Amino acid sequence: MEPTQLRCARCGKPMTIARFRCEACDVTVEGTFEVPPLGRLTLPDQVFVASFVRAHGNIRKMEGLYGISYPTVKNRLNAIVRELDAALQGPEDPGLVLDRLARGDITVAEALRMLPEP
Repeated sequence: MEPTQLRCARCGKPMTIARFRCEACDVTVEGTFEVPPLGRLTLPDQVFVASFVRAHGNIRKMEGLYGISYPTVKNRLNAIVRELDAALQGPEDPGLVLDRLARGDITVAEALRMLPEP
């Protein structure tokens, strides 16, 4: 399962990580663990961020590596930053989320992630 696909296959609600186990010595730690913000990104976005760090933040290198234009690299980075910002903030006022959605500032998927769970 991808780190960002931590949603219940039955109801679609977010799942929590409840157990870690060491394969080598069979030690198990149980509890409720939060996924860090970078871990909440999609796997392709995680790879993109890792590539960007390995390129020392050089957008021109990213252009060559991915075969995409400078504006495309910038747009992708901006989208990832929005995702990280959303992951680092607490739940937003539902009215403000719906206003942002109505203006087209965010997608429906982003709005659903920002709204508190019922």
